[in-house]
Amino acid sequence: MRMIRGKQAIALAVTLVAATLPTYAAGQVAASTPADRDFASASEVRAQAAAMLAEMKPEQGFAWRPLVKDSAHVVAVEIWKKPGRPAVHPAEAEYAIVLEGAGTLVSGGTLVAPATRREGLVEGERIEGGTTRPLRAGDVLLIPAGVPHWFGITGERLVLLGTKLATR
Repeated sequence: MRMIRGKQAIALAVTLVAATLPTYAAGQVAASTPADRDFASASEVRAQAAAMLAEMKPEQGFAWRPLVKDSAHVVAVEIWKKPGRPAVHPAEAEYAIVLEGAGTLVSGGTLVAPATRREGLVEGERIEGGTTRPLRAGDVLLIPAGVPHWFGITGERLVLLGTKLATR
């Protein structure tokens, strides 16, 4: 996995989004459900993250809400306040941009004690032999389908704009 940092990451993300998503006419209001949406403005991304933070309960460690999607891909705001369980998505790659906060990514290696939690999600106790990388705002990451990964949190929270890319 290759990491891109800082201004390069933000420029790359803007370029990728602009190249793959059509824009709305000036003043047009986006549809209200992610199933109907193929575009979200920077202000909509910020507003969704702020709304999600306001709605999170004090003990809640993770929140995920779709922002735009089509039949094979979904882009969502992810908010991590506590580390989750190590996971594998067998048929989905995950591309993410760190919007805010800091954390740690462990990816690769072997998922120990894997258990299927639901379709498309296998969780485990820990990852053995993975690569550890620090995460901060502006970083971009790509986790191929079938690769174990885990996000640790440094500070109050880690906010990601995550894209699930179906591979099958």
